[in-house]
Amino acid sequence: METKTTTKSERRVSFQTSSGIELPNDFNSSNTETVDYERDMGAPGEFPYTRGVRRNMYRGKFWTMRQYAGYATAEESNRRYKYLLAHGTTGLSVAFDLPTQIGLDSDDPLAAGEVGKVGVAIDSLEDMERLFDGIPLDSVSTSMTINATASTLLCFYIAVARKQGISPDKLQGTIQNDILKEYIARGTYIYPPAPSLRLVTDTFAFCAAEVPAWNTISISGYHIREAGSTAVQEVAFTLADAIAYVEAAINAGLKVDDFAPRLSFFFNAHNNLLEEIAKFRAARRLWARIMRERFHAQDPRSLMLRFHTQTAGSTLTAQQPEVNVVRTTIQALAAVLGGTQSLHTNSMDEALALPTENSARVALRTQQVLAHESGVADTVDPLAGSYAVEHLTNEIEERAVAYIEKIDALGGMLRAIETGYVQREIQEAAYNYQRAVETKDAVVVGVNRFQLEEETQQAILRIDPQLEAQQIERVRALRERRDNEQTQGALDELEEAARGTENLLPRILSCVEASATVGEISNRLRRVWGEYREAVTV
Repeated sequence: METKTTTKSERRVSFQTSSGIELPNDFNSSNTETVDYERDMGAPGEFPYTRGVRRNMYRGKFWTMRQYAGYATAEESNRRYKYLLAHGTTGLSVAFDLPTQIGLDSDDPLAAGEVGKVGVAIDSLEDMERLFDGIPLDSVSTSMTINATASTLLCFYIAVARKQGISPDKLQGTIQNDILKEYIARGTYIYPPAPSLRLVTDTFAFCAAEVPAWNTISISGYHIREAGSTAVQEVAFTLADAIAYVEAAINAGLKVDDFAPRLSFFFNAHNNLLEEIAKFRAARRLWARIMRERFHAQDPRSLMLRFHTQTAGSTLTAQQPEVNVVRTTIQALAAVLGGTQSLHTNSMDEALALPTENSARVALRTQQVLAHESGVADTVDPLAGSYAVEHLTNEIEERAVAYIEKIDALGGMLRAIETGYVQREIQEAAYNYQRAVETKDAVVVGVNRFQLEEETQQAILRIDPQLEAQQIERVRALRERRDNEQTQGALDELEEAARGTENLLPRILSCVEASATVGEISNRLRRVWGEYREAVTV
């Protein structure tokens, strides 16, 4: 591609996207490849799904408007969920605290100081019942951001539905269940990769038979991007993870079209508007081609990349936090123009603390303004055919394919993670960005330019420290009053099953309904599989 010679009148020596894609003065027919409509774009709802997974997209219905929420105890979070539903949220998105994420009960010494801090504390089925008290689970779509203990939390949810008289086949929602990205970017893993993948594929098989409307995994590029990756790396590493999951499921004996229609994805929406729109379109097209050409999927639903988007937490600033409303709006616009199926908009105060009710409402209103006032949802993929957007879509796909081919050459995603290749690529991208911020080549408003001498005080949400003590007392009281013989029997059967090859979800569900806790279930699996320790390289 030819680029315009830089003149002294231009602000920078060169203009690039976050992925290093050069931007000419303007895109036109002379510096972009001709787009083959049938090959590269197609109609919305048709292969290769570049323009969207449904024919009429938001003309039929808007994206699901979720607000990621959860803190302190189940009762506290339940009140927030009801508040959000009353203000127009159309789907719940549950944040769990760190002990729940890594399979520790609230009274575990390692959980001290972390109970209810970054999400809600869930130790038992009773906690899950309190979390969804008064919320009929057959009329709401629930997303749960949980990975290492995803199978256990899903079983809690199914058990609550049963208590409400709701059959599992009526449940709709998603568990993140993406353990590979934990080894890459986030760190809330428990077990080594092989048994962790077993839990993932067991969940695929169980839900295909028992919870058919449930999305069994949300393969996450979000945390890869939050760790500092570029847009291209986000697409490449996310789809490489997805390839590993599909291969694991096929190796476990599942047929691709039996589980692939319930795979979903989770992407970040960052600041570079055009690159982000192109990123979503490129990911959708590339996945359709991978599923058709690599895995020979026949069901059209297996080819459709359906995804949730969250605006970029890493771009939020503690300085001048009200400016975060502007960042979030731009990012949400990119997600909508890119064809997302559901969306969470971050609150302005999340660089300081968990969001207050007021800031969460403003974040939700941002989505509602985009949906009802902006006009961008009234026609499908309105930027299709733009020289800039189509060129960026092609360039992102080509660069993502090059990464995937490199990962294949290394022996697949598991091997690429074990050797640290993926982690090093992300670390280098993060370093380059931070260096650009420090040299002011990258401007962050309010941080390295346009600062205020005196910051205004922002009201923030504070968690009552007494709530941790209350949660600890609850889990201890549960152990005192339950039928411990029944509980231990169910846990013994789970441990024995983990030593074999049977699907573990029915055993985990039996433990849940026998009042076993998250920590007890996780500890039985630790006995069999051990814990993963990341290799430290010098």
